[in-house]
Amino acid sequence: MEPTEMTAVELVTAYGAGELSPVEVTAAVLDRIEEADGELNAFNLVDRESALAQARESEERWRNGYSKGLLDGVPISIKDIFLTKGWPTLRGSKSVAPDQPWPVDSPVAARLRDDGMVFVGKTTTPEIAWKAVTDSPLTGITRNPADPSKTPGGSSGGAGAAVAAGMAPLAVGTDGGGSIRIPASFCGIVGLKPTHGRVPMYPASPFAPLAHAGPMTRTVEDAALLMDILALPDHRDPTSQAPPHLTYRGEFNREVTGMHVAYSRDLGYLQVDAEVAAIVDAAVTKIDQAGLHVEAVDPGFDDPLDAFETMWACGAAALLRTMPNVRETIDPGLAAVWDKGESHSGVDYIQARSVGAAVGITMGEFSENHNALITPTVAIPPFEAGHDVPPGSGLTRWPQWAGFSYPFNMTGQPAISIPVGTTATGLPVGLQIVGPRHADDLVLALGRFVEWLLA
Repeated sequence: MEPTEMTAVELVTAYGAGELSPVEVTAAVLDRIEEADGELNAFNLVDRESALAQARESEERWRNGYSKGLLDGVPISIKDIFLTKGWPTLRGSKSVAPDQPWPVDSPVAARLRDDGMVFVGKTTTPEIAWKAVTDSPLTGITRNPADPSKTPGGSSGGAGAAVAAGMAPLAVGTDGGGSIRIPASFCGIVGLKPTHGRVPMYPASPFAPLAHAGPMTRTVEDAALLMDILALPDHRDPTSQAPPHLTYRGEFNREVTGMHVAYSRDLGYLQVDAEVAAIVDAAVTKIDQAGLHVEAVDPGFDDPLDAFETMWACGAAALLRTMPNVRETIDPGLAAVWDKGESHSGVDYIQARSVGAAVGITMGEFSENHNALITPTVAIPPFEAGHDVPPGSGLTRWPQWAGFSYPFNMTGQPAISIPVGTTATGLPVGLQIVGPRHADDLVLALGRFVEWLLA
C-alpha cells in the first residue's frame, strides 16, 4: 500500500516497526499534493520545506525510541480559518493582508503541534467560511476528487478533498452549519462535529454559538485518536469544557448492539433525492439487521431555517464590519448575507437563539427514548462546482439544501458523517449519526459500528 493511501493508525504502526519513516511519508504526501492539487485546488498554502523539517524532527524521535504524541509524524492539513504560527490565515478573503506577523497558534494548531504532527499546508475555505460549498474570491473553486466537475461541499471543502485525494490522511475543519459533515458526505470520508465547546476555538468565531471544530479522516479510529489530541480545554475559549473523563480511542470500538436508535428519512419536512434516500435506507436496514434496534420516527421539531439564517447573518455582519475594504472584493453572496445581518435587531437575534434552544429541548426529550438519531447527511448528492445551489433547482440559498446539518449546530449536539455508498455515477453519499450533547464517545462508537458493517 502506498503511504498516501494509509490511515494515520497504520502510519504510526509502521513508524514504530521501522517500516516507514515520517520523512518518507511526508515526501510522498507532498508529491501527491503536487500531482493532484492543480486540478482539485484544495490547498491555498503548501510549505514543503517546513513540512520536511518537522518530519525530520519526528523521525529522529522515532529513531531514538519514543514519540512526542499519539500521531507523531503523521501529516495533517489545517483549514485556513485556524490561526497557525508562521503562516498567514486569510479566511478565503482578499481583504486580509498576508504580509504581517503571524505569531499565534489557535488551540487546534497548538494541540497538533504539541503532538508532533507534520503540518503540510492550509486548505481552502469560502470567504470567512460562510457557505456550504468551497470557492472564494481569493482562491477560486475547489473541486471534488470523486468527480472534479462537482463541488466537495464546504466550508471545509479543501480539507475534505485533501483527505479523500490522499493529500494527507487527516485534516481539521470547522462546522457552523454542516461545514465538516457536508464535505465528508460529498467526498466519501468521515467527519465529526463534536459537542459545542469540546474542541476549543480562538479567536472566537463570529458564528460562535453555532461554530464547532473537529476531525476529518478516512476512518472512525483516526477520528477518535485526533479527538484525544484536540479535546483539551484552552483558557482562550470560555466555552471550552473540562477534559473528558475517558479517551475516545478507548471507547470508539465498544459494543453498541442492543441500543435503540431512531431513523428519520427527512426530519419530517425535507425533500430528499430519491437515490440518496435509497442508499441510506439500505444502510439502515443492514444496521437494524445487525443488532441495533432501529425505529423510523421523526424527532418532532419544525424546520428552524429562518432562525438559523438570522443567527448566521448577524454573525457575518459582526465580523465583516471589522474587515478593511472588504466591500471592494467580497463574495456577492456573502455581501447579501451581510446586508441581511445589518437589518436585524438584537431582539431578532435573541429570538432566533430561543428557537435553537427549543429544538435542543426537543432533542433532549427525544434522547430519553433513543440513544441516537440517524439521518442522511445531505439531502442531495454533490452538484456542479462553482455554484452555491444546484443549478436548475429553484433554490436560492445554500442552507435550503443543508437541512440535515444546521439544526444540530443550533443544539450543539455531536454528529458524525459516515460514507455508506455511492450513486450510480460514483458520487459519495453519507449517513449522519446525531447523539445527545456530550455523548461524542457514543457517536464515534456508533459510527465505527456502521463503518465496520458496511466495509
